[in-house]
Amino acid sequence: MENNAVIAALSALAQDSRLAVYRLLVQAGPEGMAATRIAEQLDIPPSSLSFHLKELAHADLVSQKKAGRSLIYSANFSTMNSLIGFLTENCCGGNVCSPVRVSTCSSEGACS
Repeated sequence: MENNAVIAALSALAQDSRLAVYRLLVQAGPEGMAATRIAEQLDIPPSSLSFHLKELAHADLVSQKKAGRSLIYSANFSTMNSLIGFLTENCCGGNVCSPVRVSTCSSEGACS
């Protein structure tokens, strides 16, 4: 993962509402969630939510698809896994260590 992409992802997540949206979408899995439902669950006004979703999409952390008249947003697990890999790739300076176990998720949302 390129430094610019890492900085964009971390910057997008470094805001309370965007972090809450992203965590909710990770929990929702690959089927995602309609923007209206996200707004209801997190009590975020639709205009603010739109801004936050745009920022997360710009960082490639979420994707959207149209389903009828609704926009469905889902977490981009590939970007999430790349970010986690980037942050932990030099864990313990190459020495044997026991880092905290982090689940990784496939693009289908299956986590291990």
